Amino acid sequence: MKELKHLFDFYVNSSIHVALSVYALTWITLIQFDIDYDKSVLYFVFFATITGYNFVKYFGIAEFHHRSLANWLKAIQVFSFIAFFAMAYYLWQLEKHTLLLIGVLGLITFLYAIPIVPKKIFIDDQKNLRQIAGLKIYVIALVWTFTTVILPLYNSNQNLNVDVLLTSIQRFIFIIILMLPFEIRDLNYDSLKLATIPQKIGVKKTKIIGVFLLMIFFLLEYFKDEISSNSIIAALVITLFTLLSVVFSSKKQSKYYSAFWVESLPVVWLIVLLMLR
Repeated sequence: MKELKHLFDFYVNSSIHVALSVYALTWITLIQFDIDYDKSVLYFVFFATITGYNFVKYFGIAEFHHRSLANWLKAIQVFSFIAFFAMAYYLWQLEKHTLLLIGVLGLITFLYAIPIVPKKIFIDDQKNLRQIAGLKIYVIALVWTFTTVILPLYNSNQNLNVDVLLTSIQRFIFIIILMLPFEIRDLNYDSLKLATIPQKIGVKKTKIIGVFLLMIFFLLEYFKDEISSNSIIAALVITLFTLLSVVFSSKKQSKYYSAFWVESLPVVWLIVLLMLR
């Protein structure tokens, strides 16, 4: 059992689980727009998420403790290097015009982790995008939206019509809602200067905002030009599951509540869509 727990912790800490969620959201987009399974895009997104998330999460640790890295961090570093080369392999299988968009997303990820921007606009000494008060959740939502909606559609030469815009808004809202349990969890650890949503308005009002945003997320499905019963049912199911995850989130949630269960919701959404096909 101990070995299984170590393996599961590696699965979560090495960003495999979050990469699976981004992969699922990207596949959902392909299904929603009736585009065939695109292995190059989906595998690129999967390995790019592992590479980007591990870079953001462990850059500071590796920078200052590279001579005395714990075994688990060394393993994650090796795994991240493998993921980087896999990402590069699938990158060159994408359409050439997609590379510019990927470059912009990569730059945002870089600025999110590396302290290079003037200190005076930041809350602490780190000087990176995630330290700007109140900005973190919106940067993550924006990157996830472009990665899981715009990127696969742009690579498939899909026209950027009203349905694409509405799907992008839905996805942006959905990611923000998924982040709320994380922000509630981190209330005990985050600096007050981060100005997260729960810090500014409290846990109860944060949950109310989450419920309100979920209503918008679901209702936007009816404004699309192409509406199907399958998409409505799938949107309703994931709305209900996400509602429960927000309502039952707390500052004293279990270790895996957000990092595993909440991040599993995109996979649940994908499974529902696949079952309805």
